[in-house]
Amino acid sequence: MAENISSDSQNAVVRTAVTDLFGTRFPVVAGGLQFLANADYAAACANAGIIGFLTANHFPDDATLRAEIRKAQDLCGDLPFGVNIAMLPKSAAHERIEQIVDVVAEEGVRFVETTGRSPEAFLPVLKNAGVKVLHKVPGLKYAEKAQSVGVDMVTIVGWECGGHPGPNAIGSIVNAALAPSRLTIPFLIGGGLGHGSQVLAALAMGASGVLMGTRFLAANEIPAHVSYKNALCEATENDTTISLWSVRNNARTMINETTRIVAELERAHPDAGIEPLLPHVAGSVARQTYLDGDTSRGMVYAGQALGFVKKTQSVSETIEQLITEFTEARTRLRAYL
Repeated sequence: MAENISSDSQNAVVRTAVTDLFGTRFPVVAGGLQFLANADYAAACANAGIIGFLTANHFPDDATLRAEIRKAQDLCGDLPFGVNIAMLPKSAAHERIEQIVDVVAEEGVRFVETTGRSPEAFLPVLKNAGVKVLHKVPGLKYAEKAQSVGVDMVTIVGWECGGHPGPNAIGSIVNAALAPSRLTIPFLIGGGLGHGSQVLAALAMGASGVLMGTRFLAANEIPAHVSYKNALCEATENDTTISLWSVRNNARTMINETTRIVAELERAHPDAGIEPLLPHVAGSVARQTYLDGDTSRGMVYAGQALGFVKKTQSVSETIEQLITEFTEARTRLRAYL
Protein backbone atom coordinates (compact mmCIF):
# COMPACT_ATOMS: atom_id res chain seq x y z
CA MET A 1 0.00 0.00 0.00
CA ALA A 2 2.88 2.40 -0.63
CA GLU A 3 1.77 5.91 -1.53
CA ASN A 4 2.95 8.38 -4.16
CA ILE A 5 4.36 11.52 -2.58
CA SER A 6 2.65 14.63 -3.92
CA SER A 7 2.26 18.20 -2.78
CA ASP A 8 -0.29 19.58 -5.22
CA SER A 9 -3.52 17.80 -4.32
CA GLN A 10 -5.96 19.55 -1.98
CA ASN A 11 -2.99 21.54 -0.58
CA ALA A 12 -1.62 18.30 0.85
CA VAL A 13 2.02 18.21 1.89
CA VAL A 14 1.88 14.54 0.93
CA ARG A 15 -1.10 12.74 -0.54
CA THR A 16 -2.03 9.32 0.88
CA ALA A 17 -5.16 7.28 1.55
CA VAL A 18 -5.34 9.07 4.91
CA THR A 19 -5.34 12.58 3.48
CA ASP A 20 -7.76 11.50 0.77
CA LEU A 21 -10.21 9.87 3.19
CA PHE A 22 -10.24 12.65 5.77
CA GLY A 23 -9.52 15.60 3.49
CA THR A 24 -6.43 16.64 5.44
CA ARG A 25 -3.10 18.09 4.36
CA PHE A 26 -0.76 15.85 6.37
CA PRO A 27 -1.18 12.13 7.15
CA VAL A 28 -1.25 12.41 10.94
CA VAL A 29 -4.24 11.28 12.99
CA ALA A 30 -4.53 12.67 16.52
CA GLY A 31 -6.32 9.92 18.39
CA GLY A 32 -8.69 10.23 21.31
CA LEU A 33 -7.01 11.23 24.59
CA GLN A 34 -9.46 10.15 27.28
CA PHE A 35 -10.90 13.12 29.20
CA LEU A 36 -8.67 15.56 27.31
CA ALA A 37 -10.08 15.07 23.81
CA ASN A 38 -12.96 17.51 23.45
CA ALA A 39 -14.42 19.71 20.71
CA ASP A 40 -11.78 22.42 21.16
CA TYR A 41 -8.98 19.86 20.73
CA ALA A 42 -10.66 18.34 17.66
CA ALA A 43 -11.10 21.81 16.14
CA ALA A 44 -7.44 22.69 16.80
CA CYS A 45 -6.43 19.55 14.92
CA ALA A 46 -8.78 20.34 12.04
CA ASN A 47 -7.46 23.88 11.68
CA ALA A 48 -3.89 22.56 11.73
CA GLY A 49 -4.60 20.32 8.74
CA ILE A 50 -5.02 16.95 10.43
CA ILE A 51 -7.93 15.08 12.01
CA GLY A 52 -8.60 14.73 15.73
CA PHE A 53 -11.16 12.68 17.62
CA LEU A 54 -13.16 13.68 20.67
CA THR A 55 -13.56 10.77 23.11
CA ALA A 56 -17.20 9.75 23.48
CA ASN A 57 -16.95 7.44 26.48
CA HIS A 58 -15.96 10.22 28.86
CA PHE A 59 -19.15 12.20 28.37
CA PRO A 60 -21.62 11.16 31.08
CA ASP A 61 -24.75 10.84 28.92
CA ASP A 62 -26.09 11.09 25.39
CA ALA A 63 -27.19 14.70 25.75
CA THR A 64 -23.72 15.87 26.80
CA LEU A 65 -22.07 13.92 23.99
CA ARG A 66 -24.55 15.27 21.47
CA ALA A 67 -23.85 18.83 22.61
CA GLU A 68 -20.08 18.32 22.30
CA ILE A 69 -20.45 16.89 18.79
CA ARG A 70 -22.51 19.90 17.76
CA LYS A 71 -19.92 22.22 19.27
CA ALA A 72 -17.21 20.46 17.24
CA GLN A 73 -19.32 20.80 14.10
CA ASP A 74 -19.71 24.53 14.70
CA LEU A 75 -15.98 24.99 15.37
CA CYS A 76 -14.78 22.83 12.47
CA GLY A 77 -17.26 23.82 9.79
CA ASP A 78 -16.35 21.82 6.70
CA LEU A 79 -13.07 20.65 8.21
CA PRO A 80 -12.90 17.05 9.45
CA PHE A 81 -13.16 15.73 12.98
CA GLY A 82 -14.21 12.38 14.38
CA VAL A 83 -15.51 10.61 17.47
CA ASN A 84 -13.49 7.98 19.34
CA ILE A 85 -15.53 5.05 20.68
CA ALA A 86 -13.55 2.88 23.10
CA MET A 87 -14.92 -0.56 23.88
CA LEU A 88 -13.90 -3.01 26.56
CA PRO A 89 -12.38 -6.31 25.39
CA LYS A 90 -15.67 -7.98 26.33
CA SER A 91 -19.13 -6.45 26.41
CA ALA A 92 -20.17 -5.15 29.83
CA ALA A 93 -23.54 -4.10 31.19
CA HIS A 94 -22.42 -0.57 32.07
CA GLU A 95 -21.17 0.23 28.56
CA ARG A 96 -23.16 2.68 26.44
CA ILE A 97 -21.74 1.70 23.06
CA GLU A 98 -25.08 1.23 21.29
CA GLN A 99 -26.31 4.60 22.50
CA ILE A 100 -23.06 6.31 21.50
CA VAL A 101 -23.20 4.77 18.03
CA ASP A 102 -26.79 5.94 17.62
CA VAL A 103 -25.86 9.50 18.65
CA VAL A 104 -22.92 9.53 16.24
CA ALA A 105 -25.12 8.33 13.38
CA GLU A 106 -27.94 10.73 14.18
CA GLU A 107 -25.62 13.74 14.42
CA GLY A 108 -24.04 13.17 11.01
CA VAL A 109 -20.51 12.49 12.25
CA ARG A 110 -18.43 11.45 9.25
CA PHE A 111 -15.57 9.62 10.95
CA VAL A 112 -15.27 7.26 13.89
CA GLU A 113 -12.21 5.77 15.57
CA THR A 114 -13.07 2.52 17.36
CA THR A 115 -10.80 0.66 19.74
CA GLY A 116 -10.99 -2.32 22.06
CA ARG A 117 -13.01 -5.30 20.84
CA SER A 118 -14.17 -5.81 17.26
CA PRO A 119 -16.59 -3.13 16.03
CA GLU A 120 -18.38 -5.66 13.81
CA ALA A 121 -21.68 -5.48 15.71
CA PHE A 122 -21.92 -1.71 15.20
CA LEU A 123 -20.75 -1.45 11.60
CA PRO A 124 -24.21 -1.78 10.01
CA VAL A 125 -25.52 1.30 11.83
CA LEU A 126 -22.36 3.29 11.15
CA LYS A 127 -22.12 2.25 7.50
CA ASN A 128 -25.80 2.99 6.88
CA ALA A 129 -25.16 6.49 8.21
CA GLY A 130 -22.20 6.94 5.86
CA VAL A 131 -19.62 6.90 8.65
CA LYS A 132 -16.05 5.86 7.80
CA VAL A 133 -14.54 3.63 10.48
CA LEU A 134 -10.90 3.62 11.54
CA HIS A 135 -10.26 0.77 13.99
CA LYS A 136 -7.25 0.84 16.33
CA VAL A 137 -5.59 -2.45 17.27
CA PRO A 138 -2.51 -3.55 19.27
CA GLY A 139 -1.22 -6.07 16.74
CA LEU A 140 -1.38 -7.33 13.18
CA LYS A 141 -3.63 -10.33 13.84
CA TYR A 142 -6.26 -7.95 15.19
CA ALA A 143 -5.83 -5.72 12.13
CA GLU A 144 -6.50 -8.70 9.88
CA LYS A 145 -9.68 -9.47 11.83
CA ALA A 146 -10.84 -5.85 11.58
CA GLN A 147 -10.20 -5.92 7.84
CA SER A 148 -12.30 -9.07 7.50
CA VAL A 149 -15.35 -7.48 9.13
CA GLY A 150 -15.29 -4.41 6.88
CA VAL A 151 -13.64 -1.42 8.55
CA ASP A 152 -12.31 1.23 6.19
CA MET A 153 -8.85 1.59 7.71
CA VAL A 154 -6.85 0.26 10.66
CA THR A 155 -4.31 1.73 13.03
CA ILE A 156 -1.71 -0.67 14.43
CA VAL A 157 -0.08 0.56 17.63
CA GLY A 158 3.27 -0.79 18.78
CA TRP A 159 4.65 -1.55 22.22
CA GLU A 160 5.98 2.01 22.54
CA CYS A 161 2.52 3.57 22.71
CA GLY A 162 0.91 5.22 25.72
CA GLY A 163 -2.24 3.70 27.09
CA HIS A 164 -2.85 0.01 26.43
CA PRO A 165 -0.35 -1.56 23.98
CA GLY A 166 -1.87 -5.02 24.19
CA PRO A 167 -0.32 -8.36 25.13
CA ASN A 168 2.34 -8.66 22.42
CA ALA A 169 5.55 -6.68 22.85
CA ILE A 170 5.94 -5.90 19.14
CA GLY A 171 7.38 -2.52 18.18
CA SER A 172 6.02 -0.05 15.66
CA ILE A 173 8.77 -0.53 13.07
CA VAL A 174 8.15 -4.29 12.96
CA ASN A 175 4.40 -3.80 12.60
CA ALA A 176 4.95 -1.29 9.80
CA ALA A 177 7.20 -3.57 7.77
CA LEU A 178 4.99 -6.65 8.17
CA ALA A 179 1.61 -5.04 7.53
CA PRO A 180 1.74 -4.54 3.73
CA SER A 181 1.98 -8.28 3.11
CA ARG A 182 -1.03 -9.02 5.33
CA LEU A 183 -3.45 -6.17 4.71
CA THR A 184 -5.28 -4.91 1.65
CA ILE A 185 -6.93 -1.90 3.31
CA PRO A 186 -4.94 1.23 4.22
CA PHE A 187 -3.25 1.21 7.59
CA LEU A 188 -1.63 3.66 9.99
CA ILE A 189 1.19 3.04 12.45
CA GLY A 190 1.18 4.35 16.02
CA GLY A 191 3.30 3.99 19.12
CA GLY A 192 6.38 6.06 19.89
CA LEU A 193 5.79 8.40 16.95
CA GLY A 194 6.36 12.12 17.42
CA HIS A 195 8.81 13.28 14.74
CA GLY A 196 8.31 14.15 11.10
CA SER A 197 11.03 11.78 9.95
CA GLN A 198 9.00 8.92 11.42
CA VAL A 199 6.05 9.92 9.23
CA LEU A 200 8.25 9.55 6.15
CA ALA A 201 9.61 6.23 7.42
CA ALA A 202 6.09 4.90 8.00
CA LEU A 203 5.08 5.86 4.45
CA ALA A 204 8.22 4.20 3.08
CA MET A 205 7.20 0.96 4.80
CA GLY A 206 3.74 1.02 3.28
CA ALA A 207 1.62 2.87 5.84
CA SER A 208 -0.78 5.59 4.71
CA GLY A 209 -0.18 7.68 7.80
CA VAL A 210 0.60 7.67 11.51
CA LEU A 211 -1.25 8.00 14.78
CA MET A 212 0.09 10.41 17.39
CA GLY A 213 -1.28 10.86 20.88
CA THR A 214 1.49 11.60 23.37
CA ARG A 215 2.97 14.23 21.03
CA PHE A 216 -0.11 16.42 21.54
CA LEU A 217 -0.57 16.04 25.30
CA ALA A 218 1.24 19.30 26.07
CA ALA A 219 -0.62 21.28 23.39
CA ASN A 220 -2.03 24.63 24.41
CA GLU A 221 -5.52 23.45 23.48
CA ILE A 222 -5.43 20.43 25.80
CA PRO A 223 -7.63 21.18 28.86
CA ALA A 224 -5.11 20.16 31.52
CA HIS A 225 -3.18 21.92 34.29
CA VAL A 226 0.03 23.68 33.28
CA SER A 227 2.00 21.62 35.83
CA TYR A 228 0.85 18.43 34.10
CA LYS A 229 2.09 19.76 30.76
CA ASN A 230 5.38 20.93 32.27
CA ALA A 231 5.95 17.45 33.72
CA LEU A 232 5.50 15.97 30.25
CA CYS A 233 7.97 18.44 28.75
CA GLU A 234 10.56 17.59 31.40
CA ALA A 235 10.17 13.84 30.90
CA THR A 236 12.10 11.74 28.38
CA GLU A 237 11.55 8.52 26.47
CA ASN A 238 12.99 6.72 29.51
CA ASP A 239 10.28 7.89 31.90
CA THR A 240 7.46 5.44 31.14
CA THR A 241 6.74 1.93 32.33
CA ILE A 242 4.29 -0.91 31.78
CA SER A 243 1.88 -1.83 34.59
CA LEU A 244 -1.18 -4.05 35.06
CA TRP A 245 0.55 -7.21 33.84
CA SER A 246 -1.30 -9.30 36.41
CA VAL A 247 -4.75 -8.45 35.04
CA ARG A 248 -3.71 -8.76 31.37
CA ASN A 249 -4.48 -5.12 30.67
CA ASN A 250 -0.96 -3.81 30.08
CA ALA A 251 -0.79 -0.03 30.41
CA ARG A 252 2.09 2.32 29.59
CA THR A 253 2.19 5.37 31.82
CA MET A 254 4.68 7.81 33.28
CA ILE A 255 6.77 6.42 36.13
CA ASN A 256 5.51 7.82 39.44
CA GLU A 257 4.54 6.78 42.95
CA THR A 258 1.45 4.99 41.69
CA THR A 259 3.37 2.79 39.24
CA ARG A 260 5.80 1.87 42.04
CA ILE A 261 2.92 0.90 44.36
CA VAL A 262 1.16 -1.05 41.61
CA ALA A 263 4.37 -2.91 40.73
CA GLU A 264 4.81 -3.91 44.38
CA LEU A 265 1.20 -5.11 44.64
CA GLU A 266 1.47 -7.09 41.42
CA ARG A 267 4.67 -8.77 42.56
CA ALA A 268 3.29 -9.59 46.00
CA HIS A 269 -0.19 -10.69 44.89
CA PRO A 270 -0.04 -11.71 41.20
CA ASP A 271 -3.40 -13.52 41.32
CA ALA A 272 -5.38 -10.99 43.35
CA GLY A 273 -7.13 -9.43 40.35
CA ILE A 274 -8.04 -5.80 39.84
CA GLU A 275 -9.67 -5.03 43.21
CA PRO A 276 -6.53 -4.19 45.26
CA LEU A 277 -5.25 -2.09 42.35
CA LEU A 278 -8.39 -0.03 41.76
CA PRO A 279 -7.74 2.65 44.41
CA HIS A 280 -4.55 3.50 42.55
CA VAL A 281 -5.47 2.98 38.89
CA ALA A 282 -9.07 4.23 38.76
CA GLY A 283 -9.81 6.78 36.09
CA SER A 284 -11.00 9.28 38.67
CA VAL A 285 -7.48 9.43 40.11
CA ALA A 286 -5.97 10.15 36.70
CA ARG A 287 -8.60 12.78 35.98
CA GLN A 288 -7.61 14.65 39.12
CA THR A 289 -4.05 14.74 37.79
CA TYR A 290 -5.24 16.66 34.75
CA LEU A 291 -7.07 19.11 37.00
CA ASP A 292 -4.40 19.85 39.62
CA GLY A 293 -1.21 18.93 37.73
CA ASP A 294 0.12 16.52 40.35
CA THR A 295 1.66 13.75 38.23
CA SER A 296 3.06 11.91 41.25
CA ARG A 297 -0.05 9.76 41.48
CA GLY A 298 -2.55 8.13 39.17
CA MET A 299 -2.06 6.35 35.87
CA VAL A 300 -0.61 9.18 33.78
CA TYR A 301 -0.87 7.67 30.31
CA ALA A 302 2.00 8.55 27.97
CA GLY A 303 4.18 6.72 25.46
CA GLN A 304 7.84 6.77 24.56
CA ALA A 305 7.14 9.71 22.25
CA LEU A 306 7.59 11.80 25.40
CA GLY A 307 11.13 12.18 24.10
CA PHE A 308 9.74 14.53 21.44
CA VAL A 309 7.60 16.66 23.80
CA LYS A 310 9.88 19.59 24.59
CA LYS A 311 7.57 22.55 25.17
CA THR A 312 3.95 23.60 25.28
CA GLN A 313 2.76 24.94 21.96
CA SER A 314 -0.36 24.95 19.81
CA VAL A 315 -1.40 21.93 17.77
CA SER A 316 -0.80 24.04 14.66
CA GLU A 317 2.79 24.81 15.70
CA THR A 318 3.41 21.13 16.34
CA ILE A 319 2.11 20.18 12.91
CA GLU A 320 4.26 22.80 11.20
CA GLN A 321 7.28 21.42 13.08
CA LEU A 322 6.40 17.88 11.98
CA ILE A 323 6.05 19.03 8.37
CA THR A 324 9.46 20.72 8.51
CA GLU A 325 11.01 17.54 9.92
CA PHE A 326 9.24 15.46 7.29
CA THR A 327 10.51 17.70 4.48
CA GLU A 328 14.07 17.65 5.80
CA ALA A 329 13.99 13.86 6.05
CA ARG A 330 12.63 13.57 2.51
CA THR A 331 15.49 15.76 1.27
CA ARG A 332 18.03 13.56 3.05
CA LEU A 333 16.46 10.45 1.57
CA ARG A 334 16.58 11.82 -1.97
CA ALA A 335 20.37 12.03 -1.69
CA TYR A 336 20.45 8.23 -1.57
CA LEU A 337 18.05 7.60 -4.47
